[in-house]
Amino acid sequence: MDTPQTVDLCIDARHVVPMDRPGLVLDDHVVAVDRGRILELLPSKAARTRYAPRAQVSLPSHALLPGLVNAHTHAAMALMRGLADDLPLMEWLTRHIWPAEAQHVTPQLVHDGTLLACAEMIRGGITCFNDMYFFPEEAGRAALAAGMRAALGMICIEFPTAYASDAQDYLHKGLAMRDALKHESLLSFCMAPHAPYTVHDASFERIVTYAEELQVPIHLHLHETRHEIDESVQRFGVRPLERVRRMGVVGPGLVAVHAVHLDDAEVELLAACGSHVAHCPSSNLKLGSGIAPLARLLGAGVNVALGTDSAASNNRLDLLQEARTAALLAKGSTREPTAVPAEQALHMSTLAGARALGLEQAIGSITTGKWADLVAVNLDAIELSPLYHPISHLVYALGRENVSDVWVAGRRLLDNRRLTTLDETELAAKAAFWQKRMAAQA
Repeated sequence: MDTPQTVDLCIDARHVVPMDRPGLVLDDHVVAVDRGRILELLPSKAARTRYAPRAQVSLPSHALLPGLVNAHTHAAMALMRGLADDLPLMEWLTRHIWPAEAQHVTPQLVHDGTLLACAEMIRGGITCFNDMYFFPEEAGRAALAAGMRAALGMICIEFPTAYASDAQDYLHKGLAMRDALKHESLLSFCMAPHAPYTVHDASFERIVTYAEELQVPIHLHLHETRHEIDESVQRFGVRPLERVRRMGVVGPGLVAVHAVHLDDAEVELLAACGSHVAHCPSSNLKLGSGIAPLARLLGAGVNVALGTDSAASNNRLDLLQEARTAALLAKGSTREPTAVPAEQALHMSTLAGARALGLEQAIGSITTGKWADLVAVNLDAIELSPLYHPISHLVYALGRENVSDVWVAGRRLLDNRRLTTLDETELAAKAAFWQKRMAAQA
């Protein structure tokens, strides 16, 4: 008999949802992990004779799935959760959020806010987030402290902030941030022009050049509101998507965030160019921006990922909720119950997000050779009984409170609902400090 191979970790689960084949659920399987990567996915009986793990985790009442990928957020804005609610986007931005940021955004706020967001995301099964905010190096350091994976945006906007003075300064600092952190295996990078209404043509042209040279995505708010489109037509004579298309922004590297107001030709353009969409249904609903044409985008072949947007515009960094909301909205808006099945919604939360960020070869499914970014969900709660179809349950029945364990690159960040890399008491104190400070100066 062959001697079992020593490996770092084996996780056996009642159900494994690998997400590398549509609808596949494997019962009583083991994920073998070594040096942070998935070595093999195999039946439990075979694993017992093939591997001698240094650590064994048994999940007899759980589903194990790939880590969730949050394709769009502004993590540090967790400290602005509930600061200004029930307002339309431009009033929310110009009268409340931008003034608050002008007063309060510092490297320390970004670091503390991102740590708070990481804690929330980990407890909800998110292992990777695509971030767009000021002082991105601080967001990166916070993500590393939490042990999470992050795609850091090299943000660009035309007006001055505490972070940078003008578009050229933003880009210079973003590129320097990437140079400083590019050797961190948990971090990747995006060019992150804020939106067509806050970025000039010359800046977009430089951004396209940098994106091509560095082979990174372009992460851009686009067609979020009708006001944005009307203003573009008035100022430039064309809709925002057409304007940025003329500058070379629209292509396989574009992650178009929101994409709520698209006509059929624009849907086809995104599909033909191989662009991606980060769909943020809860934020779009809360800000009254509208309902994105998800079924049309998917039907045209556009890769659609899910994002939470910030906790300031959503109030929750909860991708499981986004998956359920996205599926239900698509069904209701098209009056077609098969518009976005549960498996499609789960795909949008995992592999589609990885693909949008250019990380599909590294994360997004439980596949040999990929990083062991994994989430365990406890299905034993009475409100989840009975269980007929695990994937359906993952989207329609359970919530983030059912997430029990999380690993990133084989490192356990959540152990039976307990954070292992972050101190909840310390985070609560940081949140209270910033709340008091913002409230005093509001």
